[in-house]
Amino acid sequence: MAHGHKSDEKVVFVGDSRVKKGSGWVTPPDYTAYPGKSEAFIPNFLLKEWMVGVVVLVGFLVLTISEPAPLGYPADPGASVIPMPDWYFLFLYEYLKLPYASGDYVVLGTIGVSGVAFGALLLVPFLDTGKERRFYKRPITSALMILSLFAVIYLTNAAWTHYVHELEATGQKPEHIQREEEAEEKHAAGLPTTSGKQSEDSIVAIVDKDNPAMETFKTATCISCHAADLKGASGPSLRGVGDTHTKEEIMAIIENGQGTMPPMKDQALSAGVTEAELDQLAEWLASQKAEAAGE
Repeated sequence: MAHGHKSDEKVVFVGDSRVKKGSGWVTPPDYTAYPGKSEAFIPNFLLKEWMVGVVVLVGFLVLTISEPAPLGYPADPGASVIPMPDWYFLFLYEYLKLPYASGDYVVLGTIGVSGVAFGALLLVPFLDTGKERRFYKRPITSALMILSLFAVIYLTNAAWTHYVHELEATGQKPEHIQREEEAEEKHAAGLPTTSGKQSEDSIVAIVDKDNPAMETFKTATCISCHAADLKGASGPSLRGVGDTHTKEEIMAIIENGQGTMPPMKDQALSAGVTEAELDQLAEWLASQKAEAAGE
């Protein structure tokens, strides 16, 4: 123990105060070295994971019950539709269009490259056994990870950009955009905007359901889209349609179509419906009003 600042003063150590210099990285003790802070994987930890999974599953079930999935348009093999996968598969969709991953090389693209990628992912825990966890100290692993992320982002952007250009070139409008526009139109007209089941209080009753036009409605195959009860199937509900459309407007829709609905006059005439019956049908549909239903 020194008391002054002289260079030749004797230094006396009290007790064993000298600390050995470390020779490198000090490995921290295992988690099980802390009593009371570790637990068995089976069943303690696994049971907790199961409980969390059950809570998440119940949450999804509640969402699916409270918000039914919207129905799309009826399948039409003759329609010119640009097929596209969900957004999280866009990079795979674009990858499979590359020259050496499709056509004559489809086996290489689907099994070869994918097998190498997933095989490398499975072997990572066995190949990368170093204790270093800083990414810049692990150049190979970090480079592969960054390259993979870059490839996913690039391919996703390329797939979406190509899709947008195809839509512009063909003049098509995506189905989800059409459905949004139709929902806005229905909302403005006071009609239901969802394909889910509506409460009985919110559904307008049929006006004059014994009218002969009801049989014309069935003969003209209108029920395939609008249902026999006029509540709508793949097409919109026609209950209360008279509040938003006149007889002339309804007849024009039958003759020329509207939105995704094609012209139906020729099909109705070929099914045995006469011009007079179509006129009577348009007049009956125009009478479907909320006020008239409540009388």
